[in-house]
Amino acid sequence: MEPPQPGSRGAEALKHISPGSSITVAYHPFFGPYDDLLLLELDEKLLPDILHERVVLRGQPDEDSVLCTQSKTYAMKFVGTSNSVLLVPSANHSEFYENPQKNDSNNDEEKVVAPVIKVVSGNMELIEAAPRLDKLKSVLSEKPYNFEEYDDMGNLEENQECRVGLYNWNDLINNIQASDEELMSGLRALSAVEINGYWRLVDESYMDIILGMLLKNAVLNDWSLNALNEDEVVSTLESDGFPGVLARHCLHVYGKKANECMHSCVWKLDEKRVCVHFAREILKGGKRELESFMDEWRQKIPEGMQPTFDLVEGEVLTERVGVETWARAFSVASLPSNPAERFPILFRERPKWQWKDLQPYIRDLNVPGVSSEGLLLKYTRRTQPSPDTEPVFSAR
Repeated sequence: MEPPQPGSRGAEALKHISPGSSITVAYHPFFGPYDDLLLLELDEKLLPDILHERVVLRGQPDEDSVLCTQSKTYAMKFVGTSNSVLLVPSANHSEFYENPQKNDSNNDEEKVVAPVIKVVSGNMELIEAAPRLDKLKSVLSEKPYNFEEYDDMGNLEENQECRVGLYNWNDLINNIQASDEELMSGLRALSAVEINGYWRLVDESYMDIILGMLLKNAVLNDWSLNALNEDEVVSTLESDGFPGVLARHCLHVYGKKANECMHSCVWKLDEKRVCVHFAREILKGGKRELESFMDEWRQKIPEGMQPTFDLVEGEVLTERVGVETWARAFSVASLPSNPAERFPILFRERPKWQWKDLQPYIRDLNVPGVSSEGLLLKYTRRTQPSPDTEPVFSAR
């Protein structure tokens, strides 16, 4: 190790200290609390993002801040230390303590001095966390897009009142505690669409009308639901009075790309998404006797699709009332993403759950470092009378 340079001061003096040796420590002339200066402990994999300024802090004044990279969210926690940490600034960045005494071993050299500008009692620690997306649905639900709004689309820029309750991308990243990639995934999960620069949820009744018109046109024009030409579908729906952006959105919500070429894209309607949509529409008015629900569901589903109950896992629950079985809507999308909030709601809905019924309502939970088994151990009590019976879960 290189010896300290004669008369060196500041952080540079600490670079060359040998293990077991000592150094003079003194108060810097500007010593103080500096509450706005914090130490941040980092995993090495995050260092490039920090050094290249690819991170951002997100949160409102009433929220705990999170640190976001392009793809992940980290909670920030202050961790106290039992030993004090002394901060010594660089010698070339400020005026430092001058020690008039000379080193006893060499009167021609100044003593090496480390001037302390702040005593630190702890540091900030980053913990990977799930994005806080519950607020996203709340803010987008303030003003869902509906049929009556189509005529006013051109007035958004001129009319300030029309923009109340609307959020563009910058508004969302300033309000939602999630990374950019997680936020975009959240928008896709909610079937949000960007209209005139603002991210919107589309009213379910309006989406029902658009999907119904698409299916009618498929019959009239002899379209295959497994090979829908995007340009043809959009052009036809526009001629029926629907905005082109919502015609394309309908394909994104209820279909999957089957083929993509330079000139046009071919879509295939997704059986599960279409079946879930019509099940929701039927149960919107309340619970239905199971046989009656299944009859109406089969009538609404396009020809060629097979409505089976496994398609609506996480959307519909059944319950026995006497000798009858009833179906009712209970969507996983309506539940909070925080396990501590979700499990109490689940057990208020049903005191006891079989695994086949519970699993669709917890498989989307995302807690970094915690598995589904870990969540079950923490929030549920498992009972299994015999090895050949299905386990039952109740509140812990």
